[in-house]
Amino acid sequence: MALRESDPAEVGGYRIEDRLGSGGMGVVYLARSDSGRRLALKVVHAQYADDDEFRIRFRREVAAARQVSGAFTAPVVDADADAPRPWMATLYIPGEDLGTHVRRHGPLPLPKLYELAAGLAEAIRDIHRAGMVHRDLKPANVMLAEDGPRVIDFGISRAAEFAASDVLTQTGRVMGTPPFMSPEQFSSPQDVGPAADVFSLGSVVAYAATGHGPFDSPSPYETAVRVVDGAAEIDDVPPELLPFVQLCLEKHPKSRPSPDELLRLLRNGEMPGPRSEPDSGTPRDEQPSTPRRRKRLILLSALSALLVAAATTLTVMSVNAEPTPVAGDLPSGWQAWHKRSKDPSPDKDPIGPSSPFNRCAATGRSLVCAGDDVMATRFALADGRNTWARSIDETADDLGGSSAGTIIGARGGSVYVYGADDRPVDGDGLSKTRYTVQALDAETGKARWKTVTGDGDGATEPNREHGASIAVPAGVITVYGDDSKYYALLGADDGKVRWKRPLPDQETDPCLLRAADRQAYLLCARLTGDDITGTSVTRLDPATGRPDWTVKIKGDQDIAGQADGRLVLAGVTGTHRTVTLINAESHVVTTARLATAQPEGASLYVLRGTLYFTLPGGSVRAVDPGTGRQLWKTDSTVEQSGPPAASATRLYLASPSGRLAAIDVRTGRVTGTRAGRDDGGDLDVATSITAPPVLVGDALYVPYGLRAVYTADVRDL
Repeated sequence: MALRESDPAEVGGYRIEDRLGSGGMGVVYLARSDSGRRLALKVVHAQYADDDEFRIRFRREVAAARQVSGAFTAPVVDADADAPRPWMATLYIPGEDLGTHVRRHGPLPLPKLYELAAGLAEAIRDIHRAGMVHRDLKPANVMLAEDGPRVIDFGISRAAEFAASDVLTQTGRVMGTPPFMSPEQFSSPQDVGPAADVFSLGSVVAYAATGHGPFDSPSPYETAVRVVDGAAEIDDVPPELLPFVQLCLEKHPKSRPSPDELLRLLRNGEMPGPRSEPDSGTPRDEQPSTPRRRKRLILLSALSALLVAAATTLTVMSVNAEPTPVAGDLPSGWQAWHKRSKDPSPDKDPIGPSSPFNRCAATGRSLVCAGDDVMATRFALADGRNTWARSIDETADDLGGSSAGTIIGARGGSVYVYGADDRPVDGDGLSKTRYTVQALDAETGKARWKTVTGDGDGATEPNREHGASIAVPAGVITVYGDDSKYYALLGADDGKVRWKRPLPDQETDPCLLRAADRQAYLLCARLTGDDITGTSVTRLDPATGRPDWTVKIKGDQDIAGQADGRLVLAGVTGTHRTVTLINAESHVVTTARLATAQPEGASLYVLRGTLYFTLPGGSVRAVDPGTGRQLWKTDSTVEQSGPPAASATRLYLASPSGRLAAIDVRTGRVTGTRAGRDDGGDLDVATSITAPPVLVGDALYVPYGLRAVYTADVRDL
């Protein structure tokens, strides 16, 4: 960049030769020492020179950079924090920063990605060993030197041992660059520790691999919400580095690996189980005494303008702080509660017996549930206020359509649901059903978009539970058309059809849509007469809907989940003696024989890489899906349990009446229980199946009874 007339000829005795860049805090020049050494010299903007707090922060930057100067950072040569315009000179590193390089040349090839991941892991390891936390690791702060990446700019770093009482962390500011910040930097900035740099490292490597950040969004507010509460979009990360990135991007700081563990993973392809959250089974008086923090999402109404300014660091001011759940703590303002949803259609006669919710999802400050003719109903995570409820059929007449309803998925403050609009077509009481998929604002219940998926007798109800719709990062894939001859992707932002593909003949090859690890699959049965003798498994290209690959396996099988990069499938009927494994990338099929056969009546689920079998009487068995070895067997004391939920340390099961059990995932020991509730209404618990519990940090939300939910602090179990 050319020098300007206003630029100085020298600073601190160093000759200025060129401009390297500028940002919100200052200008960086190329300078030269008397001996001819080239330096990167950062000069603070004049408007900050009279800010005493800023000078304190700049002194910290200088001290931090000096502490960690080494092979993976830019060594400090000289500095003057007391100059009329404070400055700091570091050794000049030839080369582009990572952000500029990716914008110009595209994502890095795999060998360079390995080099980047290892170099950054080594850099933050050295930074942490020096007792510092960088707190603003982003592509612009990574220089691609000839001998490997270097981390620069310690402008908002902080000594790891600084107390939370430090006045500079009490000013209502969150420091960092939102797309590459960690969840705790938004929710509890005074508690940010070394694990925040690990999260940012994962985001930076994902950016280098794909050309976009894992939480990118046009809206800075949406970006912040996605970092705290959303799933990372890392489908395009090469599979060789996907485990590395996934481990870095764990929402809970204690679930992220250390830099040394990351380096072991890169060297050996093996990762000892990442450090998990505190074991909730430990008695409270034996756990470390730490205050319960109320997490807050701190956002700036003018954040977008600051982002456009391309500042080297970004200050996010607290204006109207919105409480939000953060993993490892309780939602802001949380209290134990139990509530029942209001009836969204009190003037309609119920069709058939009432039942519990079949699915709930948490997003933002909301828990949204569906089932029993409820399209969706919202409870506040903090106190359970039931602020809205909508019927699956909101027409005035009750003509006898669907009494189901389900949450298809949740994304960035929206929940995907479906409607079934029954309308009379003649005077004889006949009706016609029009099905829609809708994205509802979780806070207000208003439809952000609504798309008709089928109209008439040949249309299929887009029910997630029946395999007719699934949520993926790009939106909702659903059976589509008045005759249900297609499957289509409805875009997440507007519900418009992005692509449409024909389904096989449903009379001869009935198919289901399934999702595993946010990837879409089409499962089609192969019929011999009336018997299902085989299953074809097809992975769908999310961009086009076309098959990536198809494999055929024996028998009637369904996907239970994904573990270690492999789909896990098991037979739909009969005693479970084997599981089928399909490598999601190479689509190689293998079979693992179960060391202990599991009964026909067992339900099976894959959670956090473990296969669980649950039986109606309360028995639970944990199995390693790769080897078939049974890890443990226990009596949960929960009969007729619904699908379980899992944290890093415990498995949670609940019955239709609300009886709850927590099980140590390593030993199978029942570590806590809650009795069922008698305020759930008149429910046939012997035939009802309820939604799985929903875990939001340390708050567990348990659907039970008739449209009811209660919550508990898992640390009290």
